[in-house]
This record gives sequence, structure tokens and C-alpha cells, in this order.
Amino acid sequence: MMWACLLAAFAFLGPQTAHAERVRDLGAYQGVRSNQLTGYGIVVGLAGTGDDNLEYLTQAMKGVSGRMGLQLPAGVAPGLKNAAAVMVTADLPAFAKPGQRLDITVSTIGKAKSLRGGTLIMTPLQGADGQIYAMAQGNLAVGGLGVSAKDGSMLTVNVPTVGRIADGASVERAVATGFESADTIRYNLFNADFLTATRVRDAVNRFMPGTASIEDGVTIAMKLPQDVNTRASVMAAIEMIEVTPAETAAKVIVNSRTGTVVINSAVRLSPAAISQGKLTVRVDENPTVSQPEPFSKGRTTTQQNSDITTNDEGGKVILMKPGASLAKIVDALNLLGVGASDLVAILEALKQAGALKAEMVVI
Repeated sequence: MMWACLLAAFAFLGPQTAHAERVRDLGAYQGVRSNQLTGYGIVVGLAGTGDDNLEYLTQAMKGVSGRMGLQLPAGVAPGLKNAAAVMVTADLPAFAKPGQRLDITVSTIGKAKSLRGGTLIMTPLQGADGQIYAMAQGNLAVGGLGVSAKDGSMLTVNVPTVGRIADGASVERAVATGFESADTIRYNLFNADFLTATRVRDAVNRFMPGTASIEDGVTIAMKLPQDVNTRASVMAAIEMIEVTPAETAAKVIVNSRTGTVVINSAVRLSPAAISQGKLTVRVDENPTVSQPEPFSKGRTTTQQNSDITTNDEGGKVILMKPGASLAKIVDALNLLGVGASDLVAILEALKQAGALKAEMVVI
């Protein structure tokens, strides 16, 4: 009765702040997650776009035919242009039960040119523990197209070597999550932050006093009722509690390959003066040809004439006041008219000078 009253009271709670986020958007319950499955299989029925005589495909086909009662003679290497060796991948959702269906992705691992029109032969899908959790089979849907001509010319649209089968696998084994029997349910934040973890713990304890405690900067342990129905209702209610997460740490992200620079709103500057100018050096080569006088037995020569000019654009100097925000930083750098490479150089110099209060991350 007490749990029912608490759940009813929670329904009337309003948002705490305008910037609050739901607990379900900040993390997830431990164990309530998907699991990756993989398998090695054979796709047959291709129109001459398969792997041909690759050894690993031949061995796999001998194994498949052996299960069907057909034994290939020793030393025979069948031509398998209509078959391809593939890897099959799928995600097993939390609480998936035997008999449920999964979508699967099929990708070639050999020299097959296209999987269009192929059929995947029954393939076991294994988890990280080596156990079989699903069986896959079905006709592939391939969005790509590949065409080749005898002169070597080719036309490829999208990726014809990867296909999908909707509901192509059936679950054969469930994964234990501990939801029904665990004394303590643990909630893990997506990003480690002690302040956010503290706020989540306090919000849960305001909803149900004495329920939550912090284990570390990511995990909040919760003592929930053992009855499965009540436990599910309480967990759902906790996910809808609104919490104001801690402000993210000040960071400047620099992509060294594309020149992209991202500055988050927590970045601040100490007093600093910034000057930026450009020196342009231009070298023009104007060779001239010198012709000898007629019948002088001289030789034609080339004289090099080089013109070097410089253009030093006067750099503007701006003064950043203490605690300058992201908007002020952007306005100032736009005033200087800096490009991406110059922006990175300025930010690095500010960091070295101790004026940039942020962590610089180069990716």
C-alpha cells in the first residue's frame, strides 16, 4: 500500500527546473542492455557474383552439405560462383525471450561482388561467451547494385556486398539480467560526474527516502521492493524524475584532419590581449630570352628575373576581459577574421599563456 501511495504522489510532481533532464536520459540500469551476436554463414543463390573457389568457402559448403547427408568426394573443389561466405551480426535486446525475432545484417568476407538475390542458410549466432543465442536464415534485401563488363568497366551503386533480413533470426536462449532476483538495482550514468550522481541520488531519495546510495562517480545503487510488479513500476517512475545535471567541463575540441573547432559554453578566458596578422610573400618568375646577333656564332640564353613582394596586413589587437564567455570569444575571433588553422593556433597560445580555462582535446 505504501508503494502505491508513493507512486500516486509521484504522478503529481512537476518539473524541477527549466533545464532539468529525465533520469532515463542520463543513464541506464545495469544489466538492462542489448548484447551483440555474431555468426559465420553461407549465402547461396547468387547470380555468379559469389566467392568462386575460395578455400574457406569450400570447407564451409562441405560442412553444410554433410549436415544434409551429402558427402562430397575427397579432392573435389566445387565451383561456387553462386555462393558467398558471410558474417552475420545482430543485437539481442534486453529481456528477449525464445521465439522472438531479430533483424540481422549480412556482410561478405571474401571476394563476392554482390549478395543481391541470395538466401542465407541456417546460421547459429553466438554471444561473447560462445553460447548460441539465436538462429538466422532467410532471403536478403540488398540496397546496392554492382554491374561489371568484360572490358573491366564497373558500375556500383551503394554497397551491394551488405544486406539485411528483417526478422531474420529467432531467439533460442534468453540472457539473465538479474532484474527479478537482485537485492540491489544499480543505475549507471552515461558520463562519470560526482555532482550529477549526487543530484540523482538526492532526487530518488526525495521520491522514496532511504532508497539510493552512491557507489562511485557513475553508479547509484537502489534498494527496491522484491515484488516484480512493484519493482518495475518503481523503476519506471524513477526514470521519469527530472534532475538538473552538472555543467559539463570546459573543453575545446579540435579535429586536426578537418580543421573543425568546437568550443562548449563552459569555456572562460582570463584577461588576455590577442593580435593576429598575416604576412604574404609572393615570388614571380619572369624569365627573358636573349638572342645573339645574326652570324655571331652566339647561343640563345635565358635570363632569370625574379620579383619578390611582401604584404604585411596589420593585425588588430583585441582585449579579452576577465571571465569572457563563449559568445565573447566567438565575436572577438570573428572580428580578427581568423580561419580555422589560425583559430587553433590562437587557442593553443591562450592555453600556453594560462588564459584559456579549458581542456584542449585534439582528435
